[in-house]
Amino acid sequence: MGGFFGFASKTDVIRDVFFGTDYHSHLGTKRGGMVAYDPERGFQRSIHSIENSPFRTKFEKDIEDMKGRICIGCISDTDPQPILMRSKHGVYAVCSIGIINNDEELRNDYINSNSTSFEVMSSGKVNWSALIGAFIAQKDTLVDGIRFVQSLIDGTMSLLIMTPDGIIAARDAKGRLPIIIGKRDDGYCCSFESFAFQKLGCTTYRELLPGEIVKITADGVEVLSEGHTDMNICTFLWTYYGYPNSVYEGVTVETMRTRNGEIMAETEIKNGTLPDVDFVCGIPDSGVPHAIGYSNRSHIPFARPFIKYTPTWPRSFMPQNQSIRNQVAKMKLIPVHELIEGKRLLFVDDSIVRGTQMRETVEFLYENGAKEVHMRSACPPIMYGCRYLNFSRSTSEMDLIARQIIFEKEGENGSEYIGEYSRSDTERGKYLRQEICRRLKLTSLDFQSLEGTVKAVGLPEEKLCTYCWNGKK
Repeated sequence: MGGFFGFASKTDVIRDVFFGTDYHSHLGTKRGGMVAYDPERGFQRSIHSIENSPFRTKFEKDIEDMKGRICIGCISDTDPQPILMRSKHGVYAVCSIGIINNDEELRNDYINSNSTSFEVMSSGKVNWSALIGAFIAQKDTLVDGIRFVQSLIDGTMSLLIMTPDGIIAARDAKGRLPIIIGKRDDGYCCSFESFAFQKLGCTTYRELLPGEIVKITADGVEVLSEGHTDMNICTFLWTYYGYPNSVYEGVTVETMRTRNGEIMAETEIKNGTLPDVDFVCGIPDSGVPHAIGYSNRSHIPFARPFIKYTPTWPRSFMPQNQSIRNQVAKMKLIPVHELIEGKRLLFVDDSIVRGTQMRETVEFLYENGAKEVHMRSACPPIMYGCRYLNFSRSTSEMDLIARQIIFEKEGENGSEYIGEYSRSDTERGKYLRQEICRRLKLTSLDFQSLEGTVKAVGLPEEKLCTYCWNGKK
């Protein structure tokens, strides 16, 4: 996915943006970038690969040479950015987060209509920010251009555009991604993650509405285009992607996860399916607060039978190669033998996607003497690859373990029964859980319901994007 951070101030903000951007490192693993503007030096930009080293280590030297009272930075899982553009609107930097599913179509339409060409990367792909900038330049103003390009995109796109006199922040039309404005005595900042500016002495000013476009300067925040309340924010931000102390739409990630675990335990108590286990445990990191909530409500002790070693590999989805990523995930789990050997363990994980890493984790637990391994997913079965944020790297929905099982059972018409398979109280739903148990060698398995997930977030379901679970926008 990715994240961004920007600051406009009456004083130099290079270090602020360095730290603020670094606080988004959990959202992406490919590239990081910063661009600043100073009246004497003009635009200064730096972009690095962060696939093998964290953002911080790559930019520590760069920030000593940069200067500016306006600066933006990003963590990107897509293209090198921010990029610099020159058009009839002047020179400006463009930074984007989201996904463009129809980028090839847009590129071809632009080339055919304008008899022009794009610089391409080694893959032959056009940088999304360059494509966005090209369409923005077709309109008379930056605001009209932003609205125009967002109307063309199949997917999701939020933007930061930095000019010599400020930062234009534009939240995506459906509000699937957050943008939060922070305030300090010397200026204003904008961020994907709300906690990113708190340690910089800023307080939350407000969140942008879906589709809203504002201009941020050291003196204030000017609304350039009104937003609206038709929102479909990504529910998975709370379940997995968001950092624990982030707040989206007034709901804290850690609070939601703990409440979610409590709801899961309440449901099992009500249904009489609460297993007889020695410990409730969380798959680190995001599964832990879900497990704590489950433990609190079920009164089953919480324990950590393995610890994740993070100094060298802090993120589970790094590096890019899937087989290496699986090996890294395995190497990070260090057992606490006395909490595993002979024990009946119930684990809570944020989600079950392919099942590959979970299978290896379960095998690891049995190898270390576990008597039983029960699993609870903190969200419903994932049935669709994300088409709005690309949180999953699946190239096909058949990569998803739930869809594999449904296809093998039902054939081409399996999608007609996804609703039944998602539920635990139907024959098809019971079959799905039993089959995943067999494949992953689990003693028992269940999933949080969609109703429970929505209740844990606390926002109306129509305000949430639940596409990965039920195919609804």
